[in-house]
Amino acid sequence: MLDADTTLARALRFADEEPTALLAIVGPTASGKTDLAMRIAERIDGEVVSIDSVQIYRGFDIGSGKPTADELARVRHHGIDIVGPLEKIDAARFADFARAAIEDIRARGKRPIVCGGTYLWVKALLYGLADAPPASEEIRARHRALVEAEGRPALHVALAKVDPTIAERLHPNDFVRVSRALEVYELTSEPMSAWQARHGFSTPRMEARLVALAVDPDELTLRIAARVHRFMLAGWLDEVRALRDSGFEHARAMGSVGYREILHDLAKPEAERSAPGDLEAEIVRATRVFARRQRTWLHHANVTWL
Repeated sequence: MLDADTTLARALRFADEEPTALLAIVGPTASGKTDLAMRIAERIDGEVVSIDSVQIYRGFDIGSGKPTADELARVRHHGIDIVGPLEKIDAARFADFARAAIEDIRARGKRPIVCGGTYLWVKALLYGLADAPPASEEIRARHRALVEAEGRPALHVALAKVDPTIAERLHPNDFVRVSRALEVYELTSEPMSAWQARHGFSTPRMEARLVALAVDPDELTLRIAARVHRFMLAGWLDEVRALRDSGFEHARAMGSVGYREILHDLAKPEAERSAPGDLEAEIVRATRVFARRQRTWLHHANVTWL
């Protein structure tokens, strides 16, 4: 793996070679995206547009790895803390916000740097989304009832029967996306994967250069473990407890990696809760699975690896 200064120099060269292209820093969680994006922004008078489906929510601070107050003072960020915990936001709405932020940054004579690992949102920003049917509250209510009766994996099993391609990409606990994919099939008798295949995601709506940070899997595991431990020391457990007690137990961000494991553990009788080390290990395992899914997407994207 290249040292940080060499990686920065290569990324800056891409920015110099393609000044009109949107520079997007992507890569697996804990690979160092935020640090690189901030260092680039400081060198080219830029601002960061975060593409993170958890950082966008207010209150989900520690476990999402939001930039610190010092980091926000160094470089202006967009896409952080812009919606309440129970507010609905999807890839299409985010893409509209991000495009407006990018236009605003450029209008002020600065350079936008996109940074994040929520790749559906990256695709929505760069390519738009497949023109699937609108939501059905009746179907979604039925899905919620199934989950309450049999658990989230039951809904995932139902999706796998009609659209195994999409089901393979989604975590069984990702209720929102699993429900949406199953909803599309129930409304149209056609799997979401077919809708996406027709769309193709092949014609970009804006010129962009995607750069990903390559980290050896063993090194990434160590980074993930250190990150989880740091978050726990910073009070992640208390953050989740406070969010739950404030009525945000069913917030979409609660289904993200780490938050869902902590929330599940807090639901147990106190005597049955995991020891801190065991809970950390469970979150690390879940995060490694998430990182593998991120790498799978990246290997099918037009990405330059550093």
